Amino acid sequence: MLNLEKQNEYDAAVKKDQKYLWHNITPYSEENPPMIAETGSGSWVTDINGTRYLDAMSGLWCVNVGYGRKELAEAAYQQLLSLSYFPLTQSHVPAILLAEKLNEWLEGDYVIFFSNSGSEANEAAFKIARQYQQQIGQHYRHKFIARYRGYHGGSMGALSATGQAQRKYKYEPLSGGFLHVCPPDGYRRPEGQSLEDFNLQCAQAIEDMIVWEGVETIAAVIMEPVITGGGVIVPHQVYLDRVQEICSKYGVLLIIDEVICGFGRSGRKFGHQNYGVKPDIVTMAKGLTSAYLPLSATAVRKDIYEAFKDKSDDYGHFRHVNTFGGNPAACALALRNLELMEQENLVERARLIGERLHDELADLLDHPLVGDIRRFGLILGIELVADKETKRPAELETVKAIIGECKRNGLIIGKNGDTVAGFNNVLTLAPPLSSTDEDVEFIVSTLKLVMSGFPAA
Repeated sequence: MLNLEKQNEYDAAVKKDQKYLWHNITPYSEENPPMIAETGSGSWVTDINGTRYLDAMSGLWCVNVGYGRKELAEAAYQQLLSLSYFPLTQSHVPAILLAEKLNEWLEGDYVIFFSNSGSEANEAAFKIARQYQQQIGQHYRHKFIARYRGYHGGSMGALSATGQAQRKYKYEPLSGGFLHVCPPDGYRRPEGQSLEDFNLQCAQAIEDMIVWEGVETIAAVIMEPVITGGGVIVPHQVYLDRVQEICSKYGVLLIIDEVICGFGRSGRKFGHQNYGVKPDIVTMAKGLTSAYLPLSATAVRKDIYEAFKDKSDDYGHFRHVNTFGGNPAACALALRNLELMEQENLVERARLIGERLHDELADLLDHPLVGDIRRFGLILGIELVADKETKRPAELETVKAIIGECKRNGLIIGKNGDTVAGFNNVLTLAPPLSSTDEDVEFIVSTLKLVMSGFPAA
């Protein structure tokens, strides 16, 4: 029960919130004011009323090392004291050291361009891919192939690559030159078809698109290793193997979007390392700083970068600038973040927690609303259906009700919201990599308790 002073504080905050603040991807509602977070520690956040919640979504898939890490605040503070800002038209030591560290984590030979967000990292990748193709004489290669249900950001180019109609509605027309193919959604593959054959068929759709559109017009393919926010769609090994073969065959660059899957979330340092592919360009953000400060990166294979060194061409260099990208404090914090992940073995911890969550939630498959449970490292997707035989997606109201009941029981989970009409039916879990065994137990017990109160649709 709130005391009068706290109630007045909360009421005043809600009033100002509704007057001044425009929330991300959330319909306006006076009847359902937002949770107003005040503090965070480990996997838990506490709101302005003193109510604690386990954040099983790590914010927006990003607080990888957990809340309240003083080591990260100290790294940023010390850097702000010595050099608070300097543009990367020149250089500074934290950016140099972080670029070196990212190469180590990528296990490749890359040059790093820093931005602030995943959307911006992908925008840079699109410009780099188009300019690179021109500079090697492929002047008509300007198109990008992405996948339906995939998400690559909210800026106009990144949204064009996104394959989620509900995110685009009322913002079109968007940028031209972006094409989409079917995702490798194994749960909804044709009856009787093996998972491997279905994934090869989905990869073949990319080759078909390249041929039908004209090989000489395709600059790159962009994809997450696993479609995350679009429903946790996990491909078979043969899928990414074949995609890389296709890209190599036709001179098409492979851009892997690691914004969510990167930095240990997949149980490896980067999601694509689970499949053994070697991307031409890797985009990353979120877990790079565990969301303590904004920072993103576009990693470009060294031999591609070499094409931008032609001094005889006035337009040969990469003519893209980002005022705050690679901020010294953000870079220093990111370095400390990666050190913490190594010191605490959080990449392996993510794999172990993911396995445990998947194993302990497996009996939910007996629930009449649960059609499928999918896992990629420490990312879980629970697909809700109204009919198990037909796989008809559960109604959005049911999905929202389950999420709301979890929150009332102190557990924050997510869903694949505002993606494709009729398919916003996947509950998502992505708790911090640093979650304790007790945290995992709370997630499992709470979700099972909530689901027990929901009969079949």
